[in-house]
Amino acid sequence: MELRNYLIILLRRKWVIIIPILVTEIVVIIISFIMTPIYTASAMLRIATTATGATTDYMYADRLMKTYVKMATTQPVLDELMQKLELNSLPQIKVEIVSQTELLQIEVEHQDPILAANIANTLAEILISQSTELYSGGGKSSQEILNEQLTEMEKELNQAREAYTNLVAQNPNDSVSIQAAKQLLDSRQEIYATVLEQYEQTRIREALREKSISIVEPALPPVSPSQPRKVLNVALGFMVSLMGGVGLSFLIENLDTTLYTTEQIEEATKLPSLGMVPNADVRDKLISMDGNNPYGEAFRHLRTNIFALNHDSPHHTLLVTSSDPGEGKSTLVTNLAFVLAQSGGKVVVIDCDMRRPTQHKIFNLHNSYGLSNVLLKKMDVKTALQESTVPGVQVLTSGPLPRNPAELLGSPQMSELITRLRQRYDTVLLDTPAMLSVTDAVVLAPTVDGVILVVSRSQSRREGVRSACRQLADVKARILGVVINRAEQNRSYYYYDRKKYLFKK
Repeated sequence: MELRNYLIILLRRKWVIIIPILVTEIVVIIISFIMTPIYTASAMLRIATTATGATTDYMYADRLMKTYVKMATTQPVLDELMQKLELNSLPQIKVEIVSQTELLQIEVEHQDPILAANIANTLAEILISQSTELYSGGGKSSQEILNEQLTEMEKELNQAREAYTNLVAQNPNDSVSIQAAKQLLDSRQEIYATVLEQYEQTRIREALREKSISIVEPALPPVSPSQPRKVLNVALGFMVSLMGGVGLSFLIENLDTTLYTTEQIEEATKLPSLGMVPNADVRDKLISMDGNNPYGEAFRHLRTNIFALNHDSPHHTLLVTSSDPGEGKSTLVTNLAFVLAQSGGKVVVIDCDMRRPTQHKIFNLHNSYGLSNVLLKKMDVKTALQESTVPGVQVLTSGPLPRNPAELLGSPQMSELITRLRQRYDTVLLDTPAMLSVTDAVVLAPTVDGVILVVSRSQSRREGVRSACRQLADVKARILGVVINRAEQNRSYYYYDRKKYLFKK
């Protein structure tokens, strides 16, 4: 399918798209304005970690950050938070790590902007106050353990130094003992120095860790609500409803069997197009056939095509029908008779619709007698014929409505009448009921020289048109082609003023 066809479908189904958009936008706007505003307050914490570059330090930093995230939402911490702020319940609290940083963000959503900021700041303070416990886990710290070891080593070092001094003073000649005491003293000093270095490193590290968590940016009461996001909601509602409307329009298009284009009609009927009339369903009116309007040109074009077919086999009797009522066939018969008479021919119009006759209304004639009287042999055809206001056109109206229209139309009297009129007139036009309503047109179709099928664009349905074509084919009717009513208007249509082209009744 070409892009142009897609655009035509969307234009045809524009209300299927517009209505969902309007409804959705109205609902979104109403909901956005009646929703209680929600404010979001945010506090930012920094958790400093070691930066030696070792893999273990990175792993430790990651675990440390995740520990704080988890601890911030544990029940003991939340209970303490509610106790400090004297709250019975807490709003939604979100704690997350800012990617690729040492920052921890605390977000609190609440209807009260001041309370939201207080909750975020209080939770940050609780995390800072519990930082030492979070590191040590409630037991002895590394600094305390090393301090105890250092005290013990210092005691042992003093004992070794005192033993060495006493031995040198009391037994200066005992070199073996003095040497052993000297080695023990050196060993104690070396161990003490090692433990002392570890203690200093641990003390500095733990001192840094105790001050590693701090508030970088305290939460402030937000000025504007974070929810609902009215502009975003309206934009999303528009996009979603637009996509839904477009999808629904294509779904309806696939399910709809109405024939909207000339191409669809030609494909459904498999018949040649005899003519395309912009609008021939102006009821009870004769369309002007002067040279300055598209309607006259459309009917003259139809006349030319019919005459072109007459070169091979003259078509003196033409039956005009349609698949469904209301497709403009009666008006088309009237105006076709008009243009045929303009070319110098003698034309007779027979209203074969003895259920809902129309021709007497269009020609402004009486219907007190007509076709039914002739077929019942109550009146001669010459007497039943009426002169119309159009020179060269006579009309045989339907007459009083009989009980058995189909039987009368299929009778020998009807065949004899058509034969007699065929000899007296250049063209005999039969206006019959719609084919899917009654069988009158099917009964008459084999008795005429040609059948013209009227299909109304944007009204006729594929199944009905195909059924009409099958019925005509079953009775061996000679279908000349299809006339498309309400055809697409070309550019020339807009050069004319439609109000000039209608005769008054």
